[in-house]
Amino acid sequence: MVGEESGDTSDSEEKTMQPWAHKTWRGLAAFMTLAALLWNVDFLEWFGYAFVQEQYYAFVMAFALAVVFIEIRVNRAENARVPWYDIVLAAISFVVLLYISVHFLHLREFGLAESTPLAISLGAIVMILVLDGLRRSAGYVMLAVAGVFVLYAPLGHLVPGDLEGTPVALWQLAINMGFNPNALFGIPLQVGTTIVIMFILMGQILMKAGGGQFFTDLAMATVGRRRGGAAKISVVASALFGTVSGTAVSNVVTTGIITIPLMQRAGYKATHAGAIESIASTGGQFMPPIMGAAAFLMAETLEIPYADIAIAALVPSVLYYFAVFIQVDLIAARDDIKFIDLEMPRARDVLRDGWHFVLPFVVLIYTLFELNLPPERAAIWSSASLLIAFFKPYRGEYLKVADLFEIFCSTGRIVIELLMITATAGFVIGILNLTGLGFALTQMLVGMAGESLIVLLLISAMICIVLGMGMPTLAIYVLLAALIAPAIVEAGVEPMSAHLFILYFGMMSMITPPIALAAFAAATLTKANPMETGFVAMKFGWTAYFVPFLFVFSPTLIMIGDPKDITINVTTAIVGTLYASLAVIGYLKRPINPIFRCLFAAAGIGAMLPYEIFEQAAAVNILGVALGALLIIYEVFKARDAAKAV
Repeated sequence: MVGEESGDTSDSEEKTMQPWAHKTWRGLAAFMTLAALLWNVDFLEWFGYAFVQEQYYAFVMAFALAVVFIEIRVNRAENARVPWYDIVLAAISFVVLLYISVHFLHLREFGLAESTPLAISLGAIVMILVLDGLRRSAGYVMLAVAGVFVLYAPLGHLVPGDLEGTPVALWQLAINMGFNPNALFGIPLQVGTTIVIMFILMGQILMKAGGGQFFTDLAMATVGRRRGGAAKISVVASALFGTVSGTAVSNVVTTGIITIPLMQRAGYKATHAGAIESIASTGGQFMPPIMGAAAFLMAETLEIPYADIAIAALVPSVLYYFAVFIQVDLIAARDDIKFIDLEMPRARDVLRDGWHFVLPFVVLIYTLFELNLPPERAAIWSSASLLIAFFKPYRGEYLKVADLFEIFCSTGRIVIELLMITATAGFVIGILNLTGLGFALTQMLVGMAGESLIVLLLISAMICIVLGMGMPTLAIYVLLAALIAPAIVEAGVEPMSAHLFILYFGMMSMITPPIALAAFAAATLTKANPMETGFVAMKFGWTAYFVPFLFVFSPTLIMIGDPKDITINVTTAIVGTLYASLAVIGYLKRPINPIFRCLFAAAGIGAMLPYEIFEQAAAVNILGVALGALLIIYEVFKARDAAKAV
């Protein structure tokens, strides 16, 4: 037995990452985060040094690729022993990208213009390394998408019909992908290396200081004692955590460990518990003020302040979570779900002990909206406000100096996948421009829809959901912004509306079967059927499939337009959301019969339609609001009569 145990230990040690490798990738990840922080505070300018942004992007990518090849194996296993060839790849990545960082100006000026062998070779090497880094960190779905475009570049001229592309030689592809400002070192990588990494740093500081527990405690204190409190805790906690994390699946796993058992213990069905957690976590990605990583890229793409994006997303996110709250409350009433048999914290005590976790959001809103600071600077100031956690504990836990390395390291590790995605997104955008495919796709979509905007939107929505399946939110938005949004904008839609439309439907792939990553992640915790959980999540998250069509036809729902029109349309949309939610659940004070459910649905849709969307829309609005009100009065009185009869 002793010999067997010894053999097992030796075998385990051979499969486990070497200590030096573990320390190396963690150190590289931490230093990469520190470098990003110093760059965003203009640290080098203090000493009179000036560098172009692309040099910084290449510097960060040198560390990012080295971390990928040291930390993630060819078979995508993590924390496994590092073979010699991965050490070589890490070294090549580090040296090549650092060389590009130092000599970028020369390579761009002479290499790109004169197509020198050195520039071509470096471009090809970087392209191959980034694509393999993408495969290891983000998986095969994103690689397959990127691979289609990479193959299209040299072969696009062979594609028949409207999608025929301009011939591109392999050497042209390599040099353009490496040094064209619209490719690798374009806007997506800029956002990833400057803005996104700072917000992830803020989130990591928040979580390390106890912010995750604070969010859960605050949710318990505010809604835990109410009907359906367990589900409402999930909705509030996931929304708060999701707006910081910006990743639906990690949000499900992080908050769901606590909230899903609470819901099941209270009496919610397993499929309902998983669906509620998945839609609450997905919604956090378009919940202001942070909205995850994609919103920052949207601001850069549209060349507008990030604050405008946050304001535009406010009403749709309110409608989304309002519908979720109404539905979980009605389910609790219908299924006679009791209060949670746990002692709930008091809001006063939670805020007294954790008020400092509210501070970064206050600072963020003030710096973004009042001071008009760039998002990365606003994130830095918000992070700085959390340093009070060194002196102010929450539930006895302080932020310690020793935690800083772990915070920087975890930030770097989390951002690695995003950097591989944004770098590859640069390749996709570069190929679309180089081959003319972007224009061809726009014309094809517009041609398919004919003169009908609604047909174009339906086609675009389906494409967004299909293309988004299995991909992180940031990757979804980058791809759709390049492929789908231009066609919608060309059809005459407000650019903000078009980009929010594709963001919403791209994110809905997280809860839309057959590849509903957020719903499937929740199902692993509930042990329920993943597909059934996904379809229930679709039902609960109905607003996200409907509201984007409304704000395309009437931008008042994204706060663009006359204040009077905005007020009227937002008010009727909220009322309509209530009516439609009653139709979805089929319960008020008593079960609602099928005919009345259809009437509630009609009333809800009628009320939600913006009154200026077509000539008779105002009359439809009034009729919808009135019909829904009459139905509610009727149901309440009938339920009261039934109760008296008993």
